[in-house]
Amino acid sequence: MTSVYDFSARDIDGQLRPLSEWRGKTLLIVNVASKCGFTPQYKGLESLWQDQRDRGLVVLGFPCDQFGHQEPGDETEIKSFCSTRYDVTFPMFAKVEVNGEHADPLYQWLKSQGKGILGSESIKWNFTKFLVDAQGQVVKRYAPTDTPEKIGKDTLARLAGGARRLLLHTRVSARRGIRPAGWRSRRSCGRRLHRPARAGSC
Repeated sequence: MTSVYDFSARDIDGQLRPLSEWRGKTLLIVNVASKCGFTPQYKGLESLWQDQRDRGLVVLGFPCDQFGHQEPGDETEIKSFCSTRYDVTFPMFAKVEVNGEHADPLYQWLKSQGKGILGSESIKWNFTKFLVDAQGQVVKRYAPTDTPEKIGKDTLARLAGGARRLLLHTRVSARRGIRPAGWRSRRSCGRRLHRPARAGSC
């Protein structure tokens, strides 16, 4: 099964970045523009990234000039605009096309996995967003009007659910006698319990 980790993209500085770099993370992938009515969403996207990055969320921005010629600058200009106007620090990529025969392969896949209204694949405007889970699969597509603040409630719930599943998996593994790395028996210390080994113990 194809996943987002099968794709690569050039970042805003021209370096090829495999998306497998963020394997296991929850991704919010957005086609952005600097001269759009939705451009102020950059602020919300940056806040979302800062608030939830330690929980496992990554925001990825892909500039696109296919909608009203609202991303006319080159990558240097886009990077400067984002950093000076909105203090953007989340990963940004080189300009791509998201519709048509020259659409970036990543976006061809995203659209096929997360269709829009009435099953349409075509992206209608800037700041359409795709939520990708920790297994690399598209789980939801958001319209440009869906704000980062609204989406943040969904991502937080998903990240919290992932944390609960990890905790449950750890507990089940422990009951089955499968110990995480760093655990060992302390019978050599005269105890029957299994506890995390401390440096210098025994």
